[in-house]
Amino acid sequence: MDKILIQNLRVQGILGVNDWERTTQREIVVNVTLFTDTLRAAQSDDITDCVDYSQVAKEIRTLVESARRFTVEALAEDIAGFCLSRPGVQKVTVRVEEPGAVKGTESVGVEIERGI
Repeated sequence: MDKILIQNLRVQGILGVNDWERTTQREIVVNVTLFTDTLRAAQSDDITDCVDYSQVAKEIRTLVESARRFTVEALAEDIAGFCLSRPGVQKVTVRVEEPGAVKGTESVGVEIERGI
């Protein structure tokens, strides 16, 4: 199966369980791997046969900005569900990270894999 990668999408949003996390936007980093068959698009060289990764990234950004989730697990599940609703996407891996959320780490997060 072929893969489309969206790497290190940086979004400002509300994520967390602490009071200060519920009022202060901070950076959330999203990585997505969309599993799909790209053969038709490769043969036709026609954008209408492709998964529009630019549009997918834009809609993930909008989702994260408005989600206001308490856990990275819930946000990752939201993103996975959205991605699987896109035509042609058969499986998805989603990683959501919170830079600086735990002292002494670059980031912490969760990675999930879901399929149809």
